[in-house]
Amino acid sequence: MITIVPATVADAGEVLTVQRAAYVSEAQLYDNLTFTALTETLDEVRTATAAGGILVARRGNRIVGAVRGELVDGECHIGRLVVAPDQRGRGIGRALLAAIEVEFLGRARSFVLFTGDRSATNLRLYERAGYARSRVEPVGDALSLVYLEKTPFGPTGPGTG
Repeated sequence: MITIVPATVADAGEVLTVQRAAYVSEAQLYDNLTFTALTETLDEVRTATAAGGILVARRGNRIVGAVRGELVDGECHIGRLVVAPDQRGRGIGRALLAAIEVEFLGRARSFVLFTGDRSATNLRLYERAGYARSRVEPVGDALSLVYLEKTPFGPTGPGTG
């Protein structure tokens, strides 16, 4: 069984471990080991955790996933949605995404996230969760970021934006 709870500063090391393990496949996909998720330091994760807005998914005592949310000008910016590689395909990413939306519901007028243009699994997850592509931003020759957005209350009801 998975439980999703706010991260504590004591969780920072395990969050960083899961984050790095999860981003290896992205680094391989883009032949790029310099993603900030891979180069972020333990102190930076501790600082982010202390600031709040990080949720972790636990299976027993083990952290198997995490997600970050930050309110910026009325938008909830979602990032670092990660699942341990051996736990993928079990709905953990979907559950974390839904949990961060609930965490910011009532405070955010919209939810915004991005992923790489070749990250088909990520794009499928986000689009199935009701996110719509809003723009594509080239970052270099080998990478474009696809931004997706969701409003909490769309024309067909809550969360379907």
